[in-house]
Amino acid sequence: MPEFFADVWGEISTATPAPDSKVIWATFFVAVFVVVAPGLWPRARHLVTVLHEGGHGTVALLTGRKLTGIRLHSDTSGLTTSRGKPRGLGMILTLLAGYPAASAAGLAGAYALSRGLPLAVLWGLLVIFGLTLLKVRNFYGLWVILVLGVGIFALTWWAPAAYQQIGAYLLVWFLLLAAPRPVIEMAQQRRGSAKTSDADQLGRLTWFAAPLWIIIFLAVTGGALIWGTRLIAPF
Repeated sequence: MPEFFADVWGEISTATPAPDSKVIWATFFVAVFVVVAPGLWPRARHLVTVLHEGGHGTVALLTGRKLTGIRLHSDTSGLTTSRGKPRGLGMILTLLAGYPAASAAGLAGAYALSRGLPLAVLWGLLVIFGLTLLKVRNFYGLWVILVLGVGIFALTWWAPAAYQQIGAYLLVWFLLLAAPRPVIEMAQQRRGSAKTSDADQLGRLTWFAAPLWIIIFLAVTGGALIWGTRLIAPF
């Protein structure tokens, strides 16, 4: 078993040359299409939801709260529950962590790609899925994690290196491009629904109103997209 992990680590940490610029731009445009296509976005959004809820859960644990469970739903919504003080910095940071989580994962992936480490992107996502799986509390959420995890594991284990690299670029572009869209959707949905979004809850816990938190989320996710593009786009 130690030899297995040593072999995996050796593959992950071995730098490879960047693909041709045409390949990089092709993955960019495919990711754009997935984010804007009405038939594809509702399915692809599940990956963003996993990272969103994982962000809530990770920060809840880091701030001393007790993470009780994560649920993923068929409408691509999710719910992370934790026990602790209902107010205060820990609760604020936990709520704040959801929407930027996909951007953070995308930026980390862009940094890895800029260092020629596409397998680090794929294995990093597998680690996130594995940790999230420990706290999933519904069957649909279990199904989502398993489908995503098996797909990426198959890519890392059986696909040729060139396809692994293409898959890593596609995933990173998708995360960077997709992260702002749920923020925009939240802003649209809260006009006529109960004010229960992360931004509304933050508005009740802080001096900043919900619209300002939406602007902050857009600034963070948009800034991450620009930064990530500078890291991996072949300008």
